[in-house]
Amino acid sequence: MELFLILSFLLLLALSVPIGIVVLATTAGAVYFFLGMPLTTLVQQLFNGLDNFLLLAIPFFILAGNIMAEGRIATVLVEAMKALTGRIPGGLAISGLLTCMFFAAISGSSPATVIAIGGIMIPAMVKAGYDEKFSIGLMTSAGTLGILIPPSIPMVLYAMVGDTSVSDMFMAGIVPGVLRVVCFGVYAMILAKRFGWSARTIYSFRDTMRVFGQATWGLLMPIIVLGGIYSGIFTPTEAAGVSVIYALFVEMVIYKSMNLAKFKKVLVQSAILSSALLFIIACAMPFIWLLTREQLPMQAAQFIGSIVSNKYVFLLLVNVLLLFIGCVMDIVAAILVLTPIFKPMLVMFGIDPVMFGIIMICNVELGFLTFPFGLNLFVSMGLTKKPLTYIAAAVLPFLGMCGICLLLVTYIPWLSLWLPNFLK
Repeated sequence: MELFLILSFLLLLALSVPIGIVVLATTAGAVYFFLGMPLTTLVQQLFNGLDNFLLLAIPFFILAGNIMAEGRIATVLVEAMKALTGRIPGGLAISGLLTCMFFAAISGSSPATVIAIGGIMIPAMVKAGYDEKFSIGLMTSAGTLGILIPPSIPMVLYAMVGDTSVSDMFMAGIVPGVLRVVCFGVYAMILAKRFGWSARTIYSFRDTMRVFGQATWGLLMPIIVLGGIYSGIFTPTEAAGVSVIYALFVEMVIYKSMNLAKFKKVLVQSAILSSALLFIIACAMPFIWLLTREQLPMQAAQFIGSIVSNKYVFLLLVNVLLLFIGCVMDIVAAILVLTPIFKPMLVMFGIDPVMFGIIMICNVELGFLTFPFGLNLFVSMGLTKKPLTYIAAAVLPFLGMCGICLLLVTYIPWLSLWLPNFLK
């Protein structure tokens, strides 16, 4: 059966069958031909897979992110970060990075971050004298912070499948996210000094206070969501609902940038994306049930344990595998399919599941920047009207820095575990 699962999965994937159908069809074939069970079992597992209160957070976080991407919050955040960093070399690039970080903490979506912030910052940086390829590469790569800085939809999925705490996953992503911002920021400063990208935006104290006053409502969003979760005021799912209400209040009442026509458009976009994600999740649940029933993850763990005895070698091999998987599989599918397989191995090697979740997300998020599932590449291509090869070349230096950050997160557990442990 194991050979059938692998070959049918790879064959359907090579034929460009949608990933949800690939997983469901593979499971159906195994159940029908090898287990002799009725296919109604799959229907039961489909419904059981979606019968999880935690999944309600996904459509709510998507809706909140789309509301803010459509409204004015992205614009006022850009102005606030420009006021903060405008006096230093490469300040405009750093302001774009910081805006991506804060917007990621609002939207939880990588493509939404690229669209909202990249659409503003790429033309602004080129106009200010920055190299076009650098500007595109920076904003396209910085968008990946959308799934590393909480709240993050992939973190919710990993917590659900990996039986870990959503709040711990959220906190664990903050330090690795900041580390990536620092790496990108230092690189931007070095290039700005080297090539004379010295165009600076200097704000007076009064103007600085004014733009920060306007941005306060957006900056409060992650504080309310994450603070509410860790203070016990509401659960992660309730926090997602609060984020929608808060986003609507800010955009409709404070900034007055959201009318009913825009809101209808946002609802449709959010419903389509949520339906696509939930369909993939539903299709993956029978596959997870099959793996668990047949104890395939435990068998894989025993096999790997027989050939690898060192935890650090195991983590290196996992990184290589996940980097490859991220290039050929959607991030949602990768988390849903691979997490149950790796779970027994984490126990065997004594690896913290929260830290491993961050390693997994750091790996598969690189898939946003690589062929053929590089969603950020396609979003950036649409924004800039540049060829895909041009966008891919622009992100190469940032992919290298992401790789360095990945190794640091893999072999320095403190980076991902300090904050969750500190707040317990």
